[in-house]
Amino acid sequence: MIAAVVLAAGLSRRMGRPKMTLPWGGRTVIGQVVQVLDQAGVDEIVVVTGGAHEQVESALTGLPARISFNPRFTDDEMVFSLKTGLSELGTHIEAALVALGDQPQVQPQVVKSILETFKQTTAPLIIPSYHLRRGHPWLMARLLWSSVLDLEPGKTMRDVINQHADQIYYLNVETPSVLRDLDTPEDYRRERP
Repeated sequence: MIAAVVLAAGLSRRMGRPKMTLPWGGRTVIGQVVQVLDQAGVDEIVVVTGGAHEQVESALTGLPARISFNPRFTDDEMVFSLKTGLSELGTHIEAALVALGDQPQVQPQVVKSILETFKQTTAPLIIPSYHLRRGHPWLMARLLWSSVLDLEPGKTMRDVINQHADQIYYLNVETPSVLRDLDTPEDYRRERP
């Protein structure tokens, strides 16, 4: 089984307001991400909250996701959120799909392709690539989780990925959506449907 860990604990400093709860079509930004992951066939979804967590958790009401609160969200390090999410997953989960809560442009077909690639290749690290640039969401098999959970202070997810560079399966995709997220009001205006 594959679970998604959705990183949604940021402080939205550059956006100036909680970006996870901004409108996106008939949903919120975080609601759209969860719906896409669910539609694509992810078995479980864990959303890691932090900044504006009460509003974000309220936006998730009725959606097929569990919530996990990252108590270190003010440290603004993505790795703490990923550690929080991974620690929520049961032993039946074979791999975690690491998704960004501020990437509502994520396409179901990209997620499905990543899941299928894992089933076909059992590659321990699958990263979508658009024109040779790494994107999100990416998948990490359970056998690599200790690289995250035991990460030394000051190290980042980039360090983990670089440590396992020889185990990466790059999945070429035809959409730049894997590279984009919503950091600023300009990003939101440009991307909003």
